[in-house]
Amino acid sequence: MNLFVIFFATLFTHNIALTYFLGMCPFISVSRSIKTALGMGLAVVFVMTVTAAINWPIYYKILVPLEVEFLYYVLFIITIAALVQFVEMVTERFLPVLQVTLGVFLPLITVNCAILGVSLFMVLRKYSYLESVVFAFGSGVGWTIAIIAMSGIRSKLLFADIPEALKGPGITMIIASIMALAFMGFAGMVGI
Repeated sequence: MNLFVIFFATLFTHNIALTYFLGMCPFISVSRSIKTALGMGLAVVFVMTVTAAINWPIYYKILVPLEVEFLYYVLFIITIAALVQFVEMVTERFLPVLQVTLGVFLPLITVNCAILGVSLFMVLRKYSYLESVVFAFGSGVGWTIAIIAMSGIRSKLLFADIPEALKGPGITMIIASIMALAFMGFAGMVGI
């Protein structure tokens, strides 16, 4: 499969957040400011890409030859947890303001279903190593685009007259739904 097609599809037609609704907890919680959303997005891109780059050989070079494929959930989660610990240590050391801003949501990348979902999709779709890395990178960038767009919209809503019952998560879910419908407009252009 063409790598550009995979990358484009992960950004728009198969956006991990707006098509599969994976990674919605940090998507909703961290999308209050563009700066925080960008920081979280970059962390997700890094963890997602490196996780796929590590999990592909673990699955195809270790688990498949040993015929113990059933262990891939556990090993994928261990890989994700180790990478998130690394990102958290680097962020704490070099970007303490971002560390405080992201708070509890940075360690929650470990249980971000979008990261695990990308590793599982790579196995289910039988991607090659390069296709898996491009798919993971594109999915991370697509998730980042979605969270930055959401934070931009939410920052404008601070000045809007929203009914009291819809403030907070209610209006955020409505916005996410409308964004998902907008991204569906790309469907049919390219698929993976």
